[in-house]
Amino acid sequence: MLDGTHADADHPHIRVDDLGLLRGDGVFETVLVVDGQPRELGPHLDRLARSAAMLNLPAPDLAAWERVSRQVIDSWTDSGEFALKLVYTRGPEFGDGSTTAFALGMAIGPRTFTHREAGVAALTLDRGFDPSIVERAPWLLLGAKTLSYALNMAALRYAEAHGADEAIFIASDGSVLEGPTATIVLVEGDTMRTTPPTIGILPGTTQAALFRAAERSGWTTKTEPIHRDELENAEGLFLVSSVRKITRVHTLDGVELPDSVKLHTELSALYESEYP
Repeated sequence: MLDGTHADADHPHIRVDDLGLLRGDGVFETVLVVDGQPRELGPHLDRLARSAAMLNLPAPDLAAWERVSRQVIDSWTDSGEFALKLVYTRGPEFGDGSTTAFALGMAIGPRTFTHREAGVAALTLDRGFDPSIVERAPWLLLGAKTLSYALNMAALRYAEAHGADEAIFIASDGSVLEGPTATIVLVEGDTMRTTPPTIGILPGTTQAALFRAAERSGWTTKTEPIHRDELENAEGLFLVSSVRKITRVHTLDGVELPDSVKLHTELSALYESEYP
């Protein structure tokens, strides 16, 4: 769906001078759809609006986005899972000021399913800032889900070039931030922990769903700073996102972590219980 009109993805639709293409000047969300049901669509739309506000984009019409999302979902003919991508840009550089908005369905690659089952090796990478910069430099757009993902993709390529599958960003003071495309969840005993969005990361929609389910089942959940030194000794380290769901990290910086296979099964079941 492009600007409210059903469009064939095999044909060109975006102007070559669109600022989303030229400068990454826009925001996006990726929603997991399972058997025709979108997961956490409301929180994703809320986050889209928050990111748009950080970029001073016009406030998106969330009701319209929800309608368009449903149209894409209803048009998807394959069973099982797919990713619903929502994209909102500043529009053409020399246009009339109109923004560009589109939603599309995308198949999920086999690599994602493999990582869900087998887990991943991750590499910690220096993100190059300390958490206090969030308030000092709001123009860095830390915590906005922008189209400017070149750094994130470069981090993943670097990790893969050095024998890992994923990356985990670390702040200059040793604080754990997030993955290039995932939230970090640490498990210790009956407690799940994640890092706070106030340090310059995205608030995780899937992490929030997992924590809701965990709290109903008697777990303690905490959103608080986590230091790099805590990762290797935890009972479980997980990358959490819409499409990857709950993915365990079995190796960190070349060091094998404690076996968390059973814990992964438990967390995955908790997450799935949110969607009966």
